[in-house]
Amino acid sequence: MSQSLKGKKVLITGSSRGIGRATALAFAKEGADVVIHYRRDEEAAIAAAEEVRKFGVQALICKAELESPAEIDEMFDTITTEWGALDVFMANAAATAFKPAMETKDYHIDRTYQVVIKSVLHAVQRAVPLMEGRNGRIITISSLGSQFTLPFYSNIGSAKAALESLTRYLATELGPKGITSNTISPGVVETDSVRFYAKDAFETFKTNVISRTPLQRLTQPEDVAGLALFLASDAASFITGQVIGVDGGLTLIAYGPDGK
Repeated sequence: MSQSLKGKKVLITGSSRGIGRATALAFAKEGADVVIHYRRDEEAAIAAAEEVRKFGVQALICKAELESPAEIDEMFDTITTEWGALDVFMANAAATAFKPAMETKDYHIDRTYQVVIKSVLHAVQRAVPLMEGRNGRIITISSLGSQFTLPFYSNIGSAKAALESLTRYLATELGPKGITSNTISPGVVETDSVRFYAKDAFETFKTNVISRTPLQRLTQPEDVAGLALFLASDAASFITGQVIGVDGGLTLIAYGPDGK
């Protein structure tokens, strides 16, 4: 795998922390040059870039508000100027307000769908010309909430379902160009985001999830990173249009008669 990723150019949105950071480091370890994208936390982005460079590869740092098409364009202009090519685009960033459907406002929906759907399509439109002739890879990050209903999750859950559908359409349209397009659907990933979602109930939530997970732990960012590496490698060149779960078996088990 390392030989097929050496020298590849990779953009991961939201890569200053969490899943994005772990994936950026995983690609760097395999010899790929990486764009560290962030929205607010410049210090975290700089720290992530420094870690990436320790593997002897390049790290570009790009600030972009994904609600702004102009800032997305600025990021891709930088990539075009610095590299003139891109091999992997991973749409990892997301934004939402965790509210019941009946309390969700237009501006909550607008922001979530702008970041999760519109910005991804805009970025793909900029990325594909840089991938021409390079057997590019598009990887999107979904969640359990695209298929299963979770409390206060209707906004981003529906957006993630739309993202999975968009990814399939991209696979169909971009396949003739040699570009694959796949979705990773993680389980409950142990990051700051899930702690924010669960708030004071996080430890109880974690215990409940682990009790229903055959592999007996939460998904880690590195688990997602490992699958991303595979999908970006030559070994996955004939896989496209798929939603691939990495959840330790969490979604395999339904409730029994005893509620367990």
